[in-house]
Amino acid sequence: MYRRILVPLDGSKVAEQVLPYARYLAGKLKIPVDLLGVVDLAALTSAMRVANVRNLETLITGHAQRSEVYLEKISKTFPGVAVGETVRKGKPEEVVIEKAASESNTLIAMATHGRSGIDGWLLGSVAEKVLRGTTNPLLLVRATEHGKGEGEETIKRVVVPLDGSPLAEKVLPHVTALAKAMAFETVLLRAYNLRQVISTFEGYIPDWDALEKEAMGEAMSYLDSKVRALKSQGLIEVSSLASERETAQEIIDVATEGPNSLIAMCTHGRSGIKRWVLGSVTDRVVRHSGDPVLIIRPD
Repeated sequence: MYRRILVPLDGSKVAEQVLPYARYLAGKLKIPVDLLGVVDLAALTSAMRVANVRNLETLITGHAQRSEVYLEKISKTFPGVAVGETVRKGKPEEVVIEKAASESNTLIAMATHGRSGIDGWLLGSVAEKVLRGTTNPLLLVRATEHGKGEGEETIKRVVVPLDGSPLAEKVLPHVTALAKAMAFETVLLRAYNLRQVISTFEGYIPDWDALEKEAMGEAMSYLDSKVRALKSQGLIEVSSLASERETAQEIIDVATEGPNSLIAMCTHGRSGIKRWVLGSVTDRVVRHSGDPVLIIRPD
């Protein structure tokens, strides 16, 4: 299970939209939070006029001090949770990845976009680089125009997309531990678009009815076995759903149908006739889901 939550912040209200989830998780899991601010030296330097380069050190010091004050203010919004504040210099994505990697079982939690604030870095691009570069579990919250940074956002259910591969299933230990600690409902989902896959084989005309019946039977049998396995580990509220709709959109839609959902998935995985490349699915889910997404990179 996670030992701490690392929350990168750039000082913007948009970036703060991850905070309600960080507060909820930290309180439920009883783990500390580390708030991280980054002074982006490259961005500061490129934005300066040549004549003002001599003032660079003063500018950096000023940014760092303002970041410290800001993070201290945010830390007071985590009642009953141990909170640390760290300000570092460097490229934001590299600092986030390195700091998370310095302590095992660190969960990174961040918003998927947001510009301006103290350090002036684009959190959207940073989040994408962290997603592709970190080996730590990553919780991404897509910011919205009317999103808030105050209070807590509860999680009542988790939707777990599976494609039948051992790689995709590596998310299950994370889900099991979270479900036990937080008592939420777990929904296992296997979605695939059989016609889209088969259409790639030029000249092949299948018996669609037979293929779809076989694929659905295989999917349900697989999901039933996973439901039984999770229940044997102590989970109570576990259900499953097989769907022939387009994978990424179905994941998003299933999460939207239930209240306070979290999507939990691995970054890649391929298997069998479905040939679902989970990495590309993850990209689409992260970009378009209105629900938070927990992303696990397989070992």
